[in-house]
Amino acid sequence: MPFAKPTPTFSFCTKTNIYSLATIAFLCSFSYFLGSWNHGGGGGGGSTTTTTTEFSLRGRCNSTTTTSNDPLSSQLSIDFSTHHAADQGGAATALAETERSYPPCGVEYSEYTPCEGTKRALQFERQRLIYRERHCPAKGELLKCRIPAPYGYKNPPAWPASRDVAWYANVPHKELTVEKAVQNWIIYEGDRFRFPGGGTMFPHGADAYIDDIGELINIRDGSIRTAIDTGCGVASWGAYLLSRNIITMSFAPRDTHEAQVQFALERGVPALIGVMASIRLPYPSRAFDMAHCSRCLIPWGHFFGHGHGADAVYMIEVDRVLRPGGYWVLSGPPINWKNHWRGWERTEEDLRAEQENIENVAKSLCWKKLVEKDGIAVWQKPMNHLSCKANRKIIQNPPFCQAQDPDSAWYTKMETCMTPLPEVSDSEEFAGGELVKWPQRLYMIPPRISSGSIDGVTAEIFRLNSELWKKRMSHYKAVNNQLGHSGRYRNVLDMNAYLGGFAAALVEDPVWVMNVVPVEAKINTLGVIYERGLIGTYQNWCEAMSTYPRTYDFIHADSVFSLYKGRCEMEDILLEMDRILRPEGSVILRDDVDVLVKIKKITDGLNWNSRIVDHEDGPHQREKLLFAVKLYWTAPADAADQEGS
Repeated sequence: MPFAKPTPTFSFCTKTNIYSLATIAFLCSFSYFLGSWNHGGGGGGGSTTTTTTEFSLRGRCNSTTTTSNDPLSSQLSIDFSTHHAADQGGAATALAETERSYPPCGVEYSEYTPCEGTKRALQFERQRLIYRERHCPAKGELLKCRIPAPYGYKNPPAWPASRDVAWYANVPHKELTVEKAVQNWIIYEGDRFRFPGGGTMFPHGADAYIDDIGELINIRDGSIRTAIDTGCGVASWGAYLLSRNIITMSFAPRDTHEAQVQFALERGVPALIGVMASIRLPYPSRAFDMAHCSRCLIPWGHFFGHGHGADAVYMIEVDRVLRPGGYWVLSGPPINWKNHWRGWERTEEDLRAEQENIENVAKSLCWKKLVEKDGIAVWQKPMNHLSCKANRKIIQNPPFCQAQDPDSAWYTKMETCMTPLPEVSDSEEFAGGELVKWPQRLYMIPPRISSGSIDGVTAEIFRLNSELWKKRMSHYKAVNNQLGHSGRYRNVLDMNAYLGGFAAALVEDPVWVMNVVPVEAKINTLGVIYERGLIGTYQNWCEAMSTYPRTYDFIHADSVFSLYKGRCEMEDILLEMDRILRPEGSVILRDDVDVLVKIKKITDGLNWNSRIVDHEDGPHQREKLLFAVKLYWTAPADAADQEGS
């Protein structure tokens, strides 16, 4: 029941009559215990409620209709709305605001990705795959409806079972089972897909392929924690690296290989829609310990312009995001072309020229080729650029970039210059600072902070932030008991991650967190997040995220709506959250109370069950929390029949 501040209707007398005081005390006590008895269930065995009553959420739902029961019904609701106001005559007047509802979109939008739409993409040039980059709808083109899940949608199996199985109803596409049948990517079996772990270059499975890489470089001692997989397929490489405590950012375009990234996300593996074309990847410099390409069809040695290696922009971009001392692993054409060229249906001359180009570009980037064995080659980026700068007098291309922000990566054009590493004084020194091994890396002071590179963030601020999020996570789990249940959530999004404290507090749970640093944030901290051994991306929340509908089981947003106040419409951000949230997915919003009151009016129209509760430090904080659950609903059965026909 909402609490409203009572209007005073009487005053106490000043007489100190002991009988009056006793009567008042008795009535107050009686009213208190009567209220507690009613609120706790009327003496029928109900427990006394607290301000952090637990959620009760259904973990798996096979229903195909809208869920009508309220999973948050036991949670204390605090009503901050204004119910009465004085008119010009001084009388109290009730204010009734019209709540807007958001109808379902048509079933044809069930896999809608606003910034990677096929029709819009065709308006852009095909050279260098520019048409497959992000091209978002204008404000007047934004949908004001809720994206439906396909009929029969079921929540994915809990991790780690989800790595090997996905429901057909969730991603009803069989194209890859035919296209990649001989490569063991994916198999269709009745009501589900099975992922044997195969790939184009690892028909014996990703596990065996990773073991082969492990014979060439050390992937088990914690020195390699973050990886990037370019052209990931269904992300089996990243899926099987997780058992080695390596977390991989997998990406692939939305192209003729229908739904490959969507399959990855259904499996519970980190992935984004993305392509190497003309703009930088949305990650900071020096982010990844290892980069990987297994027959990813990226023209690494291709020159877009003139000059020896000067315009091999894709390898230059890998160099930007690769950490000093990091590895680039390449398998497939043209590696070991002398033994495989007939099967690749390419000429020896063509493959020889491609490998020579790659070798030349790698040398120009000062990479060292460590090994080439069977179908795998590995290069290593130098620890610093001391000797590389000296060699620029001999090898002038690509030149070092001048006056650029190496961490700027939101619609930032790729450059044909080499990103310089931070200065060092010794040839054995790691540029930017050496990272400790995982898992100690998570709570050690990141080098970007210890070096003073992040304005306003000190080692003490970092330490206090880590402790703060441990405290907040304990509070979250007390309010939403499902957050502490293994298997309830897998794919988690933090919309305003700052230093990654929220993700760090979940590191022992079987989840992964996509840490987003908004491009409008005052401080660019995404590099710090990667130095902690976590992953993330840049994002402008006035635009859609490069992912499929129903990507995340859980979304966390700290002060996102205050950050975007005046920049774009609140409802558009919430509609995007609704698009990327699974049915029965959960949300925690943390913001000013006035902001949350407005948000709740919109979430009610989105068919979310939501409650506003007090800050973990008590009711006197203006910052409050909104806990929400998206109700289960799907497209109707007849729509599925029409789509199939």
